[in-house]
Amino acid sequence: MEYMDREELLSKSNNSVFKLVNLAAKRALEIAEGQPKLVTEKAEVKSSTVALHEISEGKVQSKKNKAKE
Repeated sequence: MEYMDREELLSKSNNSVFKLVNLAAKRALEIAEGQPKLVTEKAEVKSSTVALHEISEGKVQSKKNKAKE
C-alpha cells in the first residue's frame, strides 16, 4: 500500500477531517456502484483507497457552499 500524506489530504479539504471523510466515503460509494475510476489503480485496490488517491491528486473536490444571506 502506498503512503498518503495526511496533511496533503487535509489541505485538499480545507483542513477539515469531517469534509475529507465525507468526500472520500461518497466517492468510494460511487466507485463501488460502478462509476469509472479517475486514477489508474490495480484491480484489487479497495474503492476507499482509490477515492483517497483521487482526492490527493486533485481529481475529486468538494463543492463549496454559498454563503447564506
